[in-house]
Amino acid sequence: MQDEFEMSMTGELKFFLGLQIIKSDKGVKIHQTKYTKELLQKFKIEDAKPMKAPMHPSTTLGLDEESPDVDSIMYRGMVGSLLYLTASRPDIMFSVCVCARFQVQPKEVHLQVVKRILRYLKGTPNLGINFYKSQNFSLLGYCDVDYAGDKWERKNTSGGCHFLGRCLVS
Repeated sequence: MQDEFEMSMTGELKFFLGLQIIKSDKGVKIHQTKYTKELLQKFKIEDAKPMKAPMHPSTTLGLDEESPDVDSIMYRGMVGSLLYLTASRPDIMFSVCVCARFQVQPKEVHLQVVKRILRYLKGTPNLGINFYKSQNFSLLGYCDVDYAGDKWERKNTSGGCHFLGRCLVS
């Protein structure tokens, strides 16, 4: 490739577009610990009590008319930052995507859920995705759907994950 493109070799890849990469004998780990800590500082959550889950299991968000409005620019910034973090944190994907539905007119109840996700990140800043070395290349997929589970718009919620051997790839 160096014959065709102007390139420089700067050593082993350790940091790329906010992703931290750690190689070991077991495989490769991709995480965003530095970005997570920066988010907590940016949104002033670094002194908050950590949470054990990104969203309470009984939480159902909707277009809550009675809750006061919040600054939509700040809310969008928080949700956008969390969406970028889902590149290495599939554990927050569902919660963040639920919050992303309310970016047009966010309410206080929506902001509280976003803050809970940030508090969850405070307790789990080092989590990421591991790609283990393996000879097993079997493809395995799981999916789930909640038909018309959205009480206000009757929309479906679906999701899935795919593993190549022991490694989450999608």
